[in-house]
Amino acid sequence: MLSPGSHRSHSRRGSNASHTTSIDDTAYGSEDHHYTNLPLTPVGGNKLDSASLNTSFSPTFTVSDTASVHSKDKGKSPRDDSGDPDGDQKAGSIKRDSSQIAEAVPLPEEDIDPTPFLFNPWKLASLVDPKSLEALQDIGGVDTLIKGLGTDAKHGLSERALRQDTMSVSDAISDGGRAASPSKEDAPYGATLQDRKRVYGENILPERKSKSLLLLMWLAFKDKVLVLLSIAAVVSLALGLFQDFGTPPETVQCGDDPTQRCTLPKVDWVEGVAIIVAIVIVVVVGSLNDWQKERQFRRLNEKKDDRGVKVIRHGKEMIINVKEILVGDVALLEPGEIIPCDGVFLSGHNVRCDESGATGESDAIRKASYGECMAELSRKELSKKDCFLLSGSKVIEGVGEYVVIAIGRKSFNGRIMMALRGDTEHTPLQLKLNALAELIAKLGSAAGLILFSSLMIRFFVQLSTNPERTSSEKALAFVQILIISVTLIVVAVPEGLPLAVTLALAFATQRMTKANLLVRVLGSCETMANASVICTDKTGTLTQNVMSVVAGSVGIHCKFVRRLNENQARTNAYEQGGPTSERKHATDFSIDQAELNSVLDPPLRKLFNEAIAINSTAFEDLDPETGKPVFVGSKTETALLRMAQELGWQDYKQTRDFLEVVQMIPFSSERKAMGVVVRNEDGSFRIYLKGASEILTKLCVRHVVVRPRNESSGKEKDSVVTSEIGEMEKDNISRTIIFYANQTLRTIALCYRDFDVWPPKGSILEDDEVPWRDLAQDLTLIGITGIEDPLRPGVSEAVANCHKAGVTVKMCTGDNVLTARSIALQCGIFTKGGLIMEGPVFRKLNAPDMLAVIPRLQVLARSSPEDKKILVEKLKNFGETVGVTGDGTNDGPALKTANVGFSMGIAGTEVAKEASDIILMDDNFTSIVSAIMWGRCVNDAVRKFLQFQISVNIAAVIITFVTAVASDTETSVLSAVQLLWINIIMDTFAALALATDPATPELLDRKPDSRTAPLFSVPMRKQILGQSIYQTIIVLIFHFLGNSIFGYHQEENQSIQLEHDRTLGTLVFNTFVFCQIFNSVNCRSIDNRRNVFSGITKNWYFIAITLIEIGIQILIVFVGGAAFQVRPIGGREWGISILLGFMSIPIGFLLRLIPDEPVERLFVKLHLMADPNEPVLPIQSAERGNWNPAINLIRDNLNTFANVRGGRLRSSSFVGKSRSSRLQEAGVQLPSLLTMIPTLVASSVGAGWSPNPGSLSDPSNADPSRSSAALMEGKIQIHPDTSQDDEIYKRWGPPPSPIP
Repeated sequence: MLSPGSHRSHSRRGSNASHTTSIDDTAYGSEDHHYTNLPLTPVGGNKLDSASLNTSFSPTFTVSDTASVHSKDKGKSPRDDSGDPDGDQKAGSIKRDSSQIAEAVPLPEEDIDPTPFLFNPWKLASLVDPKSLEALQDIGGVDTLIKGLGTDAKHGLSERALRQDTMSVSDAISDGGRAASPSKEDAPYGATLQDRKRVYGENILPERKSKSLLLLMWLAFKDKVLVLLSIAAVVSLALGLFQDFGTPPETVQCGDDPTQRCTLPKVDWVEGVAIIVAIVIVVVVGSLNDWQKERQFRRLNEKKDDRGVKVIRHGKEMIINVKEILVGDVALLEPGEIIPCDGVFLSGHNVRCDESGATGESDAIRKASYGECMAELSRKELSKKDCFLLSGSKVIEGVGEYVVIAIGRKSFNGRIMMALRGDTEHTPLQLKLNALAELIAKLGSAAGLILFSSLMIRFFVQLSTNPERTSSEKALAFVQILIISVTLIVVAVPEGLPLAVTLALAFATQRMTKANLLVRVLGSCETMANASVICTDKTGTLTQNVMSVVAGSVGIHCKFVRRLNENQARTNAYEQGGPTSERKHATDFSIDQAELNSVLDPPLRKLFNEAIAINSTAFEDLDPETGKPVFVGSKTETALLRMAQELGWQDYKQTRDFLEVVQMIPFSSERKAMGVVVRNEDGSFRIYLKGASEILTKLCVRHVVVRPRNESSGKEKDSVVTSEIGEMEKDNISRTIIFYANQTLRTIALCYRDFDVWPPKGSILEDDEVPWRDLAQDLTLIGITGIEDPLRPGVSEAVANCHKAGVTVKMCTGDNVLTARSIALQCGIFTKGGLIMEGPVFRKLNAPDMLAVIPRLQVLARSSPEDKKILVEKLKNFGETVGVTGDGTNDGPALKTANVGFSMGIAGTEVAKEASDIILMDDNFTSIVSAIMWGRCVNDAVRKFLQFQISVNIAAVIITFVTAVASDTETSVLSAVQLLWINIIMDTFAALALATDPATPELLDRKPDSRTAPLFSVPMRKQILGQSIYQTIIVLIFHFLGNSIFGYHQEENQSIQLEHDRTLGTLVFNTFVFCQIFNSVNCRSIDNRRNVFSGITKNWYFIAITLIEIGIQILIVFVGGAAFQVRPIGGREWGISILLGFMSIPIGFLLRLIPDEPVERLFVKLHLMADPNEPVLPIQSAERGNWNPAINLIRDNLNTFANVRGGRLRSSSFVGKSRSSRLQEAGVQLPSLLTMIPTLVASSVGAGWSPNPGSLSDPSNADPSRSSAALMEGKIQIHPDTSQDDEIYKRWGPPPSPIP
């Protein structure tokens, strides 16, 4: 049981009350991480008994404890607390089945001098690996541990301990709040910050050694195809050198006189060198891209791991960067936190940790203080408790404090992370494209093999038909066949495809970070492209999460409003124009919020202030930007604390320190409330509760009484006056909640209850604490506050953009249904044909109703994380791609279940962030729209490159194959070096140019693609086929008919003929290259939008790369010479090349004019694509109405007789089978039902079955609050603009009334 005397201060510091505190332990999965039993090395004279450390492990922790609060009695030593230090220590050991556990990452043996501290860092790290209470006892317990680290359990590290300069020991320990009596034990208090970092290190892991540029080059060069090409190039170079310098020079006729001979230049060696240079360029460019990509992702990962941690330093709570935490810091625990370092628990309330990710232990482990663990150990009691905190584990419940004992690579999680470091995983799109690239490579390899075989057949034939060839010429011809075949494979292999994805992702994630989107899982970028449903939170995502109390009521009758004169509409104390006597609640009155103290007696003020200050986890800290003190924590709690501060009530910290906390009830999404139990000055006990007004007010039986100033006696009362809550008071409370909720105010109720003794009589303790059900009854209502959270700017436009993009937005909020409806209307989520319902109603729907509701559900209010998870699972079953936002610990399952999980960077817990794929750093819904846009941008970039690459591949392979086979010399119109240059254009330059198009709002003008949509759309297939045919035709025409076209006749002068051939070859090469350059512009559009130049000026990468390609091509033509087998050409040839290349753009325009439907039918007929209209099996849909299923069967059987013609049944048995399945679901047997019609009808009516459920009442002529009240009672509301012919209208009845 929790001892009331164990706390003298409020130990719950700075946790976010909006975080949920219970979680499905299996939601995050678990993997056993295994550990060896490591002996501890005694340091500083603390001798350890090695026998006590030989602890074996079992899957269940058995360290004992009896309470959740650390005793702060400084008079007792740890040995005194143990009761029997020499008792059976095995009772407190931790055991693990060795058959299930492998060896863990061993603790390194490092000789670190711990001076001036008392403990070696690895010794402290070994306390938790394995967990050993005996080892902690042997070093003197927690008190000695704290002294040995030079810290203080209450104040944390002192200011001087954090300074860079040295100090005297006496000054240091005085600064720590202790008597200045220097001794060896006090030496740690004189340690400097450098000493602490030298001995215990910093909370960062050493950077993973990234691959050097040279290593990346070597890895790129090890590609099998490039190695084969390199061997061929070296052989070609050797033969070329032999041909040029080892044989007589080759001569040709160079004049009209046949005897006039000219010597050909010795350039056979050039091709080998050029191929080697081209290979080097391919390797260097590819490795540079990989190196740059690795640097970008390393920077993103550094930002991803960045977060804040709450600690106590020199007596003040503050938030520091996780990398700045030090050994000796006193850190705070709160629900949803992922513990950043190893530690020993000091004190707290009901702290439970999920250590399944670290140890494989599926059950939550309760944390207790060292003294309590030792007390249980001495009694030989076994329970699932311990006092050790493992880095990487998750706090799922409770709040507390612990002292840090290991950080960085010395921590439990740090050693595991160091051992598990590996390369980045591929995204789904990368894997899909790698598979596609492999398929294309296989096809290209097949083409190269066929080409090699064909040319070799010709080569062997020519051995006999052309015996004049020398042996070196034959060898060179063979090598050229090998080179052109291998080069064809190099061109066919689309190694630029994975590069395009990588570049697109790197570019997108960089830009998304600037747009407040931190991508944790790269695959989420691609998935968001086709998101069809977004389930979003309300608070902080759609709204600003800048909350302030603007209205409320103290008791029932006192209605206060911030700046009442300007906001008369925010009070419901008076009805317009009606005299007081005619008012339903005549005793209600209004007052300005700033004047609230004038009507509240001191006892009531004190009560109200305590209800706000004590039952809160928010605290005050300095704003890092302004340097001014601000409240940090839940926005709801900070709003209440600001109100108390503005009214001049007692400082929250003094209020907390004055009262002793006995039990805390952290916020839970199931309870929708939180509470704290305190001991009053007179020895009695009181619980303060705060939470959802419509829930807590139903638990209240009394309310505080406040009277107007003119009715007050003028004497201050000594106690709080209360009165019973009757029917009129209940009506008043209900109207007040509805009134505030309809103004989009979040309503929070504050209540209390007094107890004479603790625990209350008749209460059965659960885990040493009084259960909620025994506390949440017979409450007294203090007041209801209306907290305003304005809509974020731009949210309405963002929701409209989602609808335009074919993305449905659904609001899932824990707030009340009226506030949710109002916000949904303002931002455009609640639209014609939509439904609103509450979580409790939703989760009780049967399967057919849920199937009918989910597609139309637009607002799910008062929803629990489990409701959200159910909704996500059902939507995924419908084939939707779902994105979900979440901020609490219990949102983890829904975030993991969704296709893409968005966590909140500001309000989100660490567990939510860990479970998410993308972090919204500004908690803004508009950022989700940016994620959709960038996701589509990534997918489009890959498709653009795919369209370009495949069209070039097809053309290059066909041209090379046809011209090489048709050539007498087994040579292609495009030489190996030319093909390698085209390969660089295709792979690297095109990837850079097409993968860097920025995201534009136009991307939201189309609907998302389905999951089964192919990578190649019909417009893409048209472009690939059309462009490759065009390029192939013009190249083959110029190659085979070029002499005729340009009037080149067969010349007897061989030098002139060689010049004509080289000119024609240069023209063909130049034309083909310019076709690719202009086709890259054409590929900027992958749909039927005709303007391919749209937004081109915003992509400087594309413009620069295109200009570079043109510049290099001009350089090659004029300077390339023998290496590229080209010669300078004149203006006519340049004009033809550029004009034919430019024709790619108008041809693309014409292709886009061709309707997609007939082309799609042609492709399907030719089996070039799957039929998208192929029928799928029908899904059983719910019947309209809720009739007895047996009657449906009878109706089917009766209809059968209408289809009997000539003794034959024309009706199908399908309907009967369909009904049978539903009858089995309903548990109805199938006797001969035709004779049972009267009985069935009568029993159906008696059982309450009817064709349609009862419609909602129409209160348009009654009190306007009635429709809201009905909605709060669990009815389903349909948008009032919904057509009466709509199926949802017929099923769920007419809408209530026009929305005010």
